[in-house]
Amino acid sequence: MHLSEHYDMNLQVWKTAGVVGLGLMAQVSGADWPQFLGPHRDGVADESEAAIARSFPADGPVIKWKMKLGTGFAGPVVADGRVIVFHRVGADARVEALDAASGKQLWSFSYATSYVDSFGFDNGPRACPTVVEGKVIVHGAEGMVHAIKLSTGEKLWSYDTVKELQSEQGFFGRAGAPLIVGKRVIITCGGRNAKGAAGVIALNLEDGKLAWQSVDDQASYSSPVVKNDTLLCWMRNQIVVCDAADGRVYFQSHLRSDMDASVNAATPIWCNANTFFTSACYGVGAALWKIQETGTAKNRAVKLQQIWAGENALDSHYGTAVFYNGNLYGFHGRQERGQTLRCIQAGDGKLMWESERVPGGGLLRIKDILVVVTEAGELWLAEAKPDKFNTLATAQILHAGHRSFPAFSGGVLYARDGKELVAVDLSTK
Repeated sequence: MHLSEHYDMNLQVWKTAGVVGLGLMAQVSGADWPQFLGPHRDGVADESEAAIARSFPADGPVIKWKMKLGTGFAGPVVADGRVIVFHRVGADARVEALDAASGKQLWSFSYATSYVDSFGFDNGPRACPTVVEGKVIVHGAEGMVHAIKLSTGEKLWSYDTVKELQSEQGFFGRAGAPLIVGKRVIITCGGRNAKGAAGVIALNLEDGKLAWQSVDDQASYSSPVVKNDTLLCWMRNQIVVCDAADGRVYFQSHLRSDMDASVNAATPIWCNANTFFTSACYGVGAALWKIQETGTAKNRAVKLQQIWAGENALDSHYGTAVFYNGNLYGFHGRQERGQTLRCIQAGDGKLMWESERVPGGGLLRIKDILVVVTEAGELWLAEAKPDKFNTLATAQILHAGHRSFPAFSGGVLYARDGKELVAVDLSTK
């Protein structure tokens, strides 16, 4: 039986005690943010979330609690009343569970890491944790994958992608966030072994054993996404379409800059049932793709058709755009030169509006509001409308000079910089 017959991926929910995500069916709370880019891995809060405030008090939003952090770019996630944060303290990579309401530590798990960034940047982890079925899955910058028990912090299993698959460090370490599809953990590790290419691998969720390996390419800094049984992986050199059940490659196409010192970092975003958006700087630009499928489950063929492509529409350096009502919202331009927040039409790339120049950042959407955390440490609330750029509120919530993706759950935004994690009340209470 094909994977799509087991799981209705269009619902994109996880089977776990109150944990929301991709890949499994269940009646779940809409208040969790259990993985990179949120419950549906698209930067959008679940529709069950209540509307947030459209303004801040005169002295700024309420900070419910703070926690000191070590280094790293891995953003927090939220599941089952716990905030999970992955950071580095000294020579240890540390995973900690905090009570979401109070910030009190519930448990801490650590392992030794010797990762050193090749360019002298932050030596902490890059990839957000992923939570499913009572397990926390983390992918460290040094290439270790760990599964940890959500309730206690107990180590369940580990997998060394360097030892087993010769995963390469690349410019900035391993950054692909784990993706759960059914009972498998999908990792883009850019490896290879005696059996062949292992750019993308699937590990068994229960025991961490290698289930399949596929794709002859290095890893990028983009994370994999899935819809139905179609797995999208934007690698170092190619955009690749795979079967999520067995790694079978249906389609691959060159998609990277001619410049060696370049990165693909933004994650592909589904715009509707059969189109998705990709974006990068360094001359790659943005593109809208249509997936065309033929055949049966056993004899399936998949091709990609490029609907439009071009530079200077919405060229994302690191941040991933969000899709809403036919439009895309995201940061445009090189981070080191300053960026702008833009809205473009998804169907043709037409520019609808542009903000003033900012250092860069990340954003998510809660109903019709864009929640933006800039690299200057500012929090913006802006309307997700194509007619004009309209900022509703701004506040300083973090130190400047850091990038990581925030999480949102139950009216609270959880965001970090290089020194601390903050819980910001955005509710209307």
